[in-house]
Amino acid sequence: MPEATEEPGYLVVRNSEEQYSILAAGKPLPKGWQPVGFEGSRAICLEHIDAVWTDLRPLSLRRSLT
Repeated sequence: MPEATEEPGYLVVRNSEEQYSILAAGKPLPKGWQPVGFEGSRAICLEHIDAVWTDLRPLSLRRSLT
């Protein structure tokens, strides 16, 4: 019987343009990205991003339109 494997944890990260992504826990943060303080399974992290990232335009574009 195969051994059950636990899904690796993920972090929600955001860049300076307020764009979101997920990163496998334990991986180094790419330059320009910061953790937002939310972590969990891949599915839970993606659900969180769907809930908080409601305007997909980069921050610089949003600022130029105001």
